[in-house]
Amino acid sequence: MPSPQDLRKTFANHTIQAFDHDPNATTAIVTSPDGGTTKRAVDLRDFECFAVIVKPTIVAAGGLTKVEIVANTASDFTGTTVVIKDSGTVAADALDDYVVQECSAAEVKQEGNDQVPAVDLRYVAARMTMATATDEASVVYIRSKPRYPQNALTATNIT
Repeated sequence: MPSPQDLRKTFANHTIQAFDHDPNATTAIVTSPDGGTTKRAVDLRDFECFAVIVKPTIVAAGGLTKVEIVANTASDFTGTTVVIKDSGTVAADALDDYVVQECSAAEVKQEGNDQVPAVDLRYVAARMTMATATDEASVVYIRSKPRYPQNALTATNIT
């Protein structure tokens, strides 16, 4: 029998979301299921930390070669984009490989303040570079330490 207890610990203190990344390019593309047209970014305003896990799902030749955390002033990433973290060159060329990156909201704020002129960075995303245009990945975003912990910050998503 399944446990009747409702602890609500993990999903009340983290927002965890999984995305498909199909960039159809070998250039750096923000998480997108359609070649960069739809960008998957999240608001970091009410959280202290952001982390990303990227795992190749289709490897035609070289797979995943770089993962960055980028921040922007606009939710649709049409504003100023700043690199917060950079994995450097990686060779995630097997289905069991994955790359992780994390940053704090304080780092994002500081990087925005360091720009000339200063910018208010609020939205974060992973930006990946794939070796071939047919390589794809699965991307998990994790926002932690919410200002207002509450039930169902993470919820099932079926579209």
